[in-house]
Amino acid sequence: MKKAIGMIEYKTVSSGMLATDRMVKTAEVEVLEASTVCPGKYMVLISGELSAVRAAVDAASAHYPDALIDSFVLGNPHETIFSALYGSTDIGAPNALGVLETFTAAAAIVAADVAAKTAQVELVELRLARGMCGKSYLLLTGEIAAVEAAIRKAQAGAGENGMYLDSAIIPHPDEKMWRSIL
Repeated sequence: MKKAIGMIEYKTVSSGMLATDRMVKTAEVEVLEASTVCPGKYMVLISGELSAVRAAVDAASAHYPDALIDSFVLGNPHETIFSALYGSTDIGAPNALGVLETFTAAAAIVAADVAAKTAQVELVELRLARGMCGKSYLLLTGEIAAVEAAIRKAQAGAGENGMYLDSAIIPHPDEKMWRSIL
């Protein structure tokens, strides 16, 4: 299975770059994204076989622990994670809106995965750290009960590491608001 993804998030650019180099030298993984994010943090998203992703994230975490903020490994991420990350989600008929905000990019991706696997919802967007002082958020839509269940479960998942910040559910967002989001 080449569907696993993992992420490391560091306080400093130099530690993040060292960790990225360590990851690609440790295991056969593909770097999907490696970049600086506000406020001067560095995050790296990788993919590959589950064992390779786990080995790469573990190696980076073990060798550069002092600057590590957060990390994760997902063995089978929900298929909508990628379209939400890259802003290419096509939402046919938006319904209730769920918003969940985290302190880290890694926590937002994990929360989005949990939410998408919990209920019949569509991930609209995953905004990771850029322009948000390192915070991140996810947007999802669906029937109100599904959105409530997904946000509740995602909140619990992000809260395990203390990375949950805030959330909201808007039962019937105005069309003008949806236009500004989509």
